[in-house]
Amino acid sequence: MILKQKTFGVISLGCDKNRVDTERMLALIGTEKITQDISQAEIIIVNSCAFLESSRKEAIETVLECNEYRNTGKLEKLVLTGCLPEKFIGELFDELTEVDVFLGVRDYARLGEAIELAYKGNRVNFVGKEDYFAPKERVITTPLHYAYLRIADGCNNHCTYCLIPSIRGKYKSEKIEDILAEAEGLGDVEELIVVAQDITRYGEDIYGKPMLCELLKRLSKLENVGHIRLLYAYPDMLSDELIDLVASEEKILKYLDIPLQHAADAVLKRMNRKGSGKEYSKLIQKLRERVKGIAIRSTFIAGFPGETEEDFNELLSFIEREKLNNAGFFAYSREEGTPAYRLPCQIDEEVKQERVKRLYEAQAKVSRAINEGYVGKTLKVLTDGIDYDKDSFYGRAYFSAPDIDGRVYFTSDGEIVQGEIYEVRITSADEYDLYGECV
Repeated sequence: MILKQKTFGVISLGCDKNRVDTERMLALIGTEKITQDISQAEIIIVNSCAFLESSRKEAIETVLECNEYRNTGKLEKLVLTGCLPEKFIGELFDELTEVDVFLGVRDYARLGEAIELAYKGNRVNFVGKEDYFAPKERVITTPLHYAYLRIADGCNNHCTYCLIPSIRGKYKSEKIEDILAEAEGLGDVEELIVVAQDITRYGEDIYGKPMLCELLKRLSKLENVGHIRLLYAYPDMLSDELIDLVASEEKILKYLDIPLQHAADAVLKRMNRKGSGKEYSKLIQKLRERVKGIAIRSTFIAGFPGETEEDFNELLSFIEREKLNNAGFFAYSREEGTPAYRLPCQIDEEVKQERVKRLYEAQAKVSRAINEGYVGKTLKVLTDGIDYDKDSFYGRAYFSAPDIDGRVYFTSDGEIVQGEIYEVRITSADEYDLYGECV
C-alpha cells in the first residue's frame, strides 16, 4: 500500500479546529512516515482554510510553493484537503493542475485510496464522497502539554458574512462518551482547549438541549487533564449555569473567548447576530461580578456593509469602555455566496483598514494598562518553550490562550521544564506581553 511506503509532509493552515482534522489525518499515515523537512517529502498534504479571501490566497500560494519541490526536492504527489476544495472544487480542479488529489472536510479517510489512484496516473477528486470523519486517534502537533479538543463541527448561526455553514454544514455535536474517550487518549495534558465554532450550543442536536455543562463536569473529572480552556462561547447562549460552572470548577480556567463581532445594534442586526451592544455590556459586567478574575477575549469586524462613522465610533467606545483582556479585529471580507455579499453600501477597503488600525490602537492602550497592573505581582505561568532571540523562557498565564494572546517571558537561575507551571514575578510589561523572573 502506497500510504505505508512513501514519506509525507503535512502543512496545516487555518484555525485550531482545522488542526484537529490534520492530527486525525496524520494518525492515518503514521508518525514514522512523516518528515519535518518538507523538501524530503514524496507526498505533501496541504490542509486548507477557506474562511476569508486572504486564507484562500494563502492556501493556493502554499500549494504553488510546495509544487516547486518536484524540481528541488523529492515531491511526487501533491494533495489539497479541507475547506478550500470542499467549497470551491468546481473552480479548483481544472485550474489548480498542480494538485494531484483533492479531499473535502469529511473525506480524509479516503486518503489512501485517492493516493493509490493518483499513482496510477489519475488526478483525483474525492470531495464530498464521505459524510463523516471523526476517528479518535490523533498525532498531536502542539507541544505535548496542551491539546485541542473539538466537541462539534459546523454551525447553525448563519451570520450573514460567514461561509462556515456552507463549508462545514449544520452543527453536529460529538457524543459525550466519544469526546471523553478522545480526551483520555490524549495522555497527560496540562491544558485541554475545548473548541467548536460555537461551544455553547453543544449537544442541542443530539440530546435536545445544551449539554456543555454536563460535558465540562465530566471532562473535569479526568485525571489526565490539568486545566480546561474554553474557546468560542456565543454571547446569546452563555447561560447562568455555564457562568456558575466556570466560577466554581477549579479545573476550568477563568477565561472565555466570546466572539461579539460588533457593538452597534444596526450592524449586529445586518450581521444576523443575536443581542445588542447594551446586552453585551451587561454580560461582561455579569461575568466580572460572578467569576473572580475572569479574562475575556473577543473578535470584532470593522467595515461591515452600511457601517456608518457613528456605528464605528460606537464600537470604538465599546472597546475603550469594556476593557477586554484581549481582542482581535478584522476588516470585513466580502465573500460571494453569503447574504452580506449582496448588501448595499459596501465600505471601501482603505476605510476598512483604517478602522481596523484605530481599533487596534484603542485595544493596545487597554491591554497595556491591564498588563501594567501585573507589574510587581507573581503569576502562575505554564511554560511553552524558549525564545532564543529574547534569551528567555516563555509561557502563558491563565488569561492567555496559545498563539492568539500575549506571552509571559521570564528568566530563571534554575532548570525550567516545558509543560510545567512556575511562579513568575512580573517586572515589566508592554501592550501584548509580560516580562519577569522565576521565583
